[in-house]
Amino acid sequence: MSAIDIAIICIYCLTLPFIAFALSGRQDSVSTYIGGGHNLPWWVICLSLVATETSTLTIISIPGIAYGSGMVFVGLAVGYVIGRALVAWLFLPRYFSGQVSSVYQYLGQRFGPAMERTVSATFLVMRVLAEGIRLFAGMLPVAAILASMHLPLPQWAIMLLITGLTLFYTMFGGLRAVVWSDAIQLAVYAVGTAACMGLLYHQATDMQIHALRHSNRFHLFHKSAQFFLDPYTPCAAMIGGAIMAMASHGTDQLLVQRVLAARNLYDARKALVGSGVMVGCLFAMLSLVGMLLWARNDEKPLAAMGLQTSDALFPAFIVHDLPPGLAGLLIAGLLSATMGSLSATLNAMTSATVLDFAAPCRALARCMGLSALAFARVVTLLWAVVLVCAALAFARCHGPAVVFGLSVASCSYGAMLGAFVFAMFSRHALTREVLPAFVVTVVTVCGLMMLWRPYGATIAFTWLVPLGVMVMFICALGSRAIGKIWQ
Repeated sequence: MSAIDIAIICIYCLTLPFIAFALSGRQDSVSTYIGGGHNLPWWVICLSLVATETSTLTIISIPGIAYGSGMVFVGLAVGYVIGRALVAWLFLPRYFSGQVSSVYQYLGQRFGPAMERTVSATFLVMRVLAEGIRLFAGMLPVAAILASMHLPLPQWAIMLLITGLTLFYTMFGGLRAVVWSDAIQLAVYAVGTAACMGLLYHQATDMQIHALRHSNRFHLFHKSAQFFLDPYTPCAAMIGGAIMAMASHGTDQLLVQRVLAARNLYDARKALVGSGVMVGCLFAMLSLVGMLLWARNDEKPLAAMGLQTSDALFPAFIVHDLPPGLAGLLIAGLLSATMGSLSATLNAMTSATVLDFAAPCRALARCMGLSALAFARVVTLLWAVVLVCAALAFARCHGPAVVFGLSVASCSYGAMLGAFVFAMFSRHALTREVLPAFVVTVVTVCGLMMLWRPYGATIAFTWLVPLGVMVMFICALGSRAIGKIWQ
């Protein structure tokens, strides 16, 4: 590793927390700490949404997937934009009219505190699992790259370093620090990706570019007979992707929290739909990197180059082929992606804890002799410890890590989306019908994933959310029918 690479990485890691803290302003209440004062510019929220839903897994996995399958993740982004648009026009008006800070408070207003706390607890558990995978997998390429550049650091040391830096500005700067740091972090790895794309195009021969142009890698979808097993068919990507985006951006506190920090409904809609377009552009850039690597390597399979998984493709390119300076920028980009998703998760989990479990949190804060703001910061610290422990518990991930992470998060999305649909559009739905249906749905979807996996046939992650919604509706309607019989 050259001196300029080390300098870039160190400068970035040391300055970002202080820049984010300076931009956050004074945190004088829990509302400001977890809600950002509800006056953030829409374009910053838009950038933060993109940075939050992407991570190191996104950066290292998508080029490897594009190497073998082309621009299928861009096709998936089409569904994401459709889903976001539906959330912007159907869900957001209800959230802004109700003045909620945690999205699960909306369920509490409709079905009572038991429903609010059950869904919030499910979010917390699934977020620990999903972010644990992202945090651990995000450290693997960074550790491997640093080791190959003669700067060996153990994975746990890198994890603790990144968690410590992220925790600093997240604890003391709150949501405003998280959002502004997300915008900076997105810019870092977007610039690094664009530079890689330009370098690969410049180095490619005319024959290689000709082969790429006449390949079938520019198709956005797979033509596959495995309808429910392939996540990149047109129906899976557009319908399944749209429903998954409705669940993630309409019911997940991690992402809805940012939208609720907008100044008004109009700004929130612009931020949400704009983030879908930006995600599509980022997916396209990362996919082009993978496709250009395919052309540059003269269409060799990954195994022929000594790579065991597709996730190893982009890190190998960073180690062996990038010039000094650009390699440091890409490593800083990988670190920034991990820090961005981690800080967003910590703040969202803190807000869900102190808002959805307000009464026990107030009692515990009084016992500890802490103010509400100090207690919220302690909660952030505790969740950081839990996430690090969860990350250390994951020894390895099989297949593209980004797909595995999406599959874990999708296990609860269907039940959550179903619960919100009942809350918004069914006047006759009752808590005794929806709450048991929610619990049964989460258990059923998780069970189906575990049962099918040993047989090598896992449902595509894009279909997990529609499956969960269907199970949720069947269970709720069945519960209603049983209730009428007993009456």
